[in-house]
Amino acid sequence: MSEPHPRTVVVLAAGEGKRMKSSLPKVLHPLLGRTLLGHVLNAAEPLVAQRTMVVVGHGADQVRTHLAEVAPESTAVFQAEQLGTGHAVRIALEAAPEATGTVVVLNGDVPLLRPETVRALVAAHEGEQAAATVLAAQVPDPTGLGRIVRDDAGRLRQIVEQRDASPEQLTIREINAGIYAFDATRLREVLGKLSTDNDQGEEYLTDVFELLVAAGEPVAVHLAADHTETLGCNDRVELAALRRLLRDRVNERWMRAGVSLLDPATTWIDVTVALDRDAVVDQNTQLQGGSVVGSGAVVGPDVTLIDTVVHAGATVLRSHAVGAEVGPGASVGPYAYLRPDSRLAEKSKVGTFVEVKNAEVGAGAKVPHLSYVGDATIGARANIGAATIFVNYDGVNKHRTVVGEAAFVGCDTSLIAPVEVGAGAYVAAGSAIATDVPPGALGVTRAPQRNIDGWVARKRPGTVSAQAAERAVQSASSEGSAAREGEAIHGTAESVGTAAEAGDTATE
Repeated sequence: MSEPHPRTVVVLAAGEGKRMKSSLPKVLHPLLGRTLLGHVLNAAEPLVAQRTMVVVGHGADQVRTHLAEVAPESTAVFQAEQLGTGHAVRIALEAAPEATGTVVVLNGDVPLLRPETVRALVAAHEGEQAAATVLAAQVPDPTGLGRIVRDDAGRLRQIVEQRDASPEQLTIREINAGIYAFDATRLREVLGKLSTDNDQGEEYLTDVFELLVAAGEPVAVHLAADHTETLGCNDRVELAALRRLLRDRVNERWMRAGVSLLDPATTWIDVTVALDRDAVVDQNTQLQGGSVVGSGAVVGPDVTLIDTVVHAGATVLRSHAVGAEVGPGASVGPYAYLRPDSRLAEKSKVGTFVEVKNAEVGAGAKVPHLSYVGDATIGARANIGAATIFVNYDGVNKHRTVVGEAAFVGCDTSLIAPVEVGAGAYVAAGSAIATDVPPGALGVTRAPQRNIDGWVARKRPGTVSAQAAERAVQSASSEGSAAREGEAIHGTAESVGTAAEAGDTATE
């Protein structure tokens, strides 16, 4: 068995991207879970290259920081002046003099490129022992793109940039994708011969092919099966178009894998998300980062999950979750907010207008509505009444609240941390609990109710409230009088009846 070819990947990421009109380097703009550059680096991963060189220029420090996060094994090579793609590859190879075998050159703004397409390009290049191979595509509209110019035998003659093309060459729809495989030795020999005799005054990497053809070296063209893989991005309109294309590709893959997407056009799933078979994703849903949705779970409509795990059979409806975990069969929403480190156990419930942060909700426990649960542990089968507030912050530090198994917390209660409500304990509605409630006890802090009669008439005379109160008093007074008259008449009738009965008895 022959030894595998050594490989070097060079990614061109030095351009400013002026048409993006952004302080962020073009290659760092996000697209469904990765940056443009991140997508390109991912496409190159299957090559198992000995080294990956990323040529940086505009926003170099930002790009270096990003590479340290997503591709720490890569090497950033600084191109102080952007003097063309040929110049960029030359300085990359100068930084890696030990590189031999195959050099793969990728543009940093081609995020739809598939790993299998890169593998096929390199396999064709190495199989044919070509000096250089270009990835090409047949496109509906080649405007602005370099053209593949072939000879009468169909062999590559040259690659011509749009600005340098003749009227006849502009009619060609086979375009250069800006993705290449080279023999390292031959590439080094030719790079030094590049000139700047063109419209831009730059060293074009594409001129390498014409020089190799002139030298009688074998060059090849590898045609991409799907031209959309070769689409680049120059402004935000094109970025949005790429986002839609990638959305459709991702959604189709999940549907064919057994996931139900009820409205794919409004469903946005990052490439980093994982979905199990028979998961259901309803309309207007965004699944981002490292989110996972389990089998039989229903997510949506109107849900955003960021780095959140939803286990099998759970339901998340019209809610927002970040860094949370929703247990098997649990229920969230509508209109709930799960903040980082929220953990919902099996068959628990977090309902309408509930916010949870850094808290554990035990199996079967319920927080049905209008509550804030922060820095807390809620035991299994506990019930948290509406408008309960876990008061976790004293102005300086956060403190934790513990609610025991099967405890019951009444509505409109404040649990002032640090505090513990024991297993099976009850807390009366409207209480502010600042000391522990023992297991099985009732915690209550309500003061006795006091009513001040006539307060509205004295303090708010003439208001609609005073008028309504006066009518109610008058109505109650009238009803009271009628009731007293009825009792009097009833009493007289009873007396008459008793007398008659007595007479009858006497007669008998």
